[in-house]
Amino acid sequence: MPIVDIHTHVYPSSFMNLLRSRTSVPYIRTFPPDPSSRLIILPGEDSTSTSSTSKGRPVGPSYYDIRKKIEFMDTHKIDISVISLANPWLDFLPSDEAGPAARTINDEVNSLCGQYPGRLFAFGTLPLSASTEVIVMEIERLSKMKFVRGIIMGTSGLGQGLDDPALDPIYAALEASNQLIFLHPHYGLPTSVFGPRASDYGHVLHLALGFPLETTIAVTRMLLSGVWDRFQGLQVLLAHSGGTLPFLAGRIESCIAHDAHLVKEQETGGGKRKGVWDVLNNNVYLDAVIYSEVGLKTAVNASGADRVMFGTDHPFFPPLGEGETEWESVKTNYEAVELGFGENKQAVNGILGGNAVRVLNLMI
Repeated sequence: MPIVDIHTHVYPSSFMNLLRSRTSVPYIRTFPPDPSSRLIILPGEDSTSTSSTSKGRPVGPSYYDIRKKIEFMDTHKIDISVISLANPWLDFLPSDEAGPAARTINDEVNSLCGQYPGRLFAFGTLPLSASTEVIVMEIERLSKMKFVRGIIMGTSGLGQGLDDPALDPIYAALEASNQLIFLHPHYGLPTSVFGPRASDYGHVLHLALGFPLETTIAVTRMLLSGVWDRFQGLQVLLAHSGGTLPFLAGRIESCIAHDAHLVKEQETGGGKRKGVWDVLNNNVYLDAVIYSEVGLKTAVNASGADRVMFGTDHPFFPPLGEGETEWESVKTNYEAVELGFGENKQAVNGILGGNAVRVLNLMI
């Protein structure tokens, strides 16, 4: 069974050129006297008062050189990768620019996959700031691309979150074309919740806590608004093992069951809402980017071993030591699978690749 990485990002040249052409977040810039390029994707990262550890991320060839992706895969015994544009995607673009940018980037990513047929597939990028008509047209176009297996989307949707009724035509188009949504965080939580010293701690609070909670809130809003009641075949792959959703699913379910407003709404014609566990077992897949067997077991207990898929989050979390070639972050995710399910070879094979091959049809 091949090993498949379903959470691995790329910044194709067309996206790099777009980010380099900008002068406000998100963009790529330098901070003299340091000549290295930094990717600035969060508000305040480019402030002169921000500590050096929080000034974006260093941009190297692993971001944009597809040969580095293949080299990384070979080093870590990964047979297939499903690449996707990394946050912030195209959410920041004016409406008239989003459609052309998405077409250019999706064409380039599909072409990159074609350079390594059988080893690379992709999640496409949607022009979510464009009109609904343009977005749906791109969904239909992506469904015909040889190497595309779904789309990646952030939690903002069209700008109002994933419970926005204006997303219904987009959900309908994705469901009709059988395209999975890879849901990935970006916007986090308000900086104020992390306190006045947040920048002293680099990106730790935003990435370790903000991202998982952002995902959990977004999916809960989808559930509460009835997205899966209206689109029962809509499939969503959640980054970072679903954030805190597997751990908090029971609490969410209990709060819904004991909320007088929601109960009355259901009794007076709102219809029975799909439950959290139903969604976790029938509409949600989870990646295995959780870095511990404790978290991974929680993900599997919530959705089932047949709905969890291995990932690395490359090119992020690289080794910090000079000359290191093995990524500790990847090693930790491999170990989580082995320590959590080593005796269950069927589960191990499924998580490491079998599930992804089956769900995403990774054959050409």
